[in-house]
Amino acid sequence: MRRCLSKKKDLRIKNHKMKKVLILGAGMVVKPIAHYLLNNNIEVTIASRTKEKAEKVLEGYSNGKAIRWTVDELDQLDDLIKMHDLTVSLLPYTHHVTVAKKCIQFKKNMLTTSYVSEEMKALDAQAKAANVIIVNEIGVDPGFDHMTAMEIIDRVHDEGGKVDEFYSLCGALCAPEASNNPFRYKFSWSPKGVVMASNNDATYLKNNEVIEVPTENLFKNPLKIDFPEVELMEVYPNRNSLPYIDIYNIPEVKTMYRGTFRYNGWCDSLDLLKNLKLTAYNVIKVKGKSVAKIVAEINNLDVNNLKEEIKNKFNINDNHLGLKAIEWLGVLDSNRIITQENSSTFDIISDLMIEKMMMDASERDMVIMQHIFNISKKNGEKETITSRMIDYGNNKYTSIAKTVALPAAMAVKLILDGVIVGNGVQIPIKKSIYAPILGLLKKEGICMIETREELI
Repeated sequence: MRRCLSKKKDLRIKNHKMKKVLILGAGMVVKPIAHYLLNNNIEVTIASRTKEKAEKVLEGYSNGKAIRWTVDELDQLDDLIKMHDLTVSLLPYTHHVTVAKKCIQFKKNMLTTSYVSEEMKALDAQAKAANVIIVNEIGVDPGFDHMTAMEIIDRVHDEGGKVDEFYSLCGALCAPEASNNPFRYKFSWSPKGVVMASNNDATYLKNNEVIEVPTENLFKNPLKIDFPEVELMEVYPNRNSLPYIDIYNIPEVKTMYRGTFRYNGWCDSLDLLKNLKLTAYNVIKVKGKSVAKIVAEINNLDVNNLKEEIKNKFNINDNHLGLKAIEWLGVLDSNRIITQENSSTFDIISDLMIEKMMMDASERDMVIMQHIFNISKKNGEKETITSRMIDYGNNKYTSIAKTVALPAAMAVKLILDGVIVGNGVQIPIKKSIYAPILGLLKKEGICMIETREELI
């Protein structure tokens, strides 16, 4: 009898088909995603332009495979998608729609950590018709911010309350002990995206008034928000907050503000860089010129007296944090000569940051998030709910990689396990999606700590 049961058990194991996940791209967040899935007995194929990078991620795992693949090899992409149960696109966001169309064609589920584009939204009906779920915005910001916000919003609404004000703030930073340059900022990935984001406009709702912030004012008058485990932080507005009134189903809200955390001094520094036209994309002739000469020419200043002219033009002194930062970066350097024929100031500044502001292996990065809700309870009482998360990198993963990757990896597993069901183009705002993911994240130590305070 025991032998018979053993044979049946062996047969079940033999017939159990291991799930297969295709990951497109081998960028900064691939390692924690791949490792989480591999550790959960899921086969992983990483398709990357640089096969060696993918192979390094998969070292020590027998259920992982790396292949060399580029985005223009669409026939091979067809075969790869068909061979796997789910596809994770970590490609630049411009390629997600191409991948999504193929996933719909072959009736395969898909996931990205990127913001949903209008082109992706337009695929919703096709995905539903194919009974395919395409989950987007499932990282940290966007992602964890959505899920932890909706957990509180749904609870407030379920208890008959209303959300009067909502501030959702997040920052990917170096840990305090590593913030030892004048910008108080270091990169664990390419600075280009951060500098690019500095050129955004912003829009938010404040006391029922729509506030529009043009790019030239983005870093002026930042909010000052205390984060007790760190310090008093600066916050500047993040893109357009208005759509989140509908996304989060809080039509009653009077203030809706999404913002980015930075240490004190960042906003002064970026504001000065922008005032000096040093984040511009237009290409100019630069060969043989020093950085200081380029700055002087585009601002009609005297290169031989550049620092004093900047101080006079913007009415600042030697103690101005932004002036100290740009001088340290090399913006006023007359000895650094540009060798390329043409470039933009955006690229010149980004390259200086890559040279001087990259985090080294001995340093930790940090992700902080804070939600602040002012609510009206059913009985008319007013209350502030503050919810905070702080996470540090370690010698295995950076914090930004971990906090982006783990929500995505957990969503993949839950889809494969049939816990997350549904179809269409989704973001993680439904309880059926966010609740199980937040439960798994809590086991990994990634969670928000909530405090409440009655308002008089």
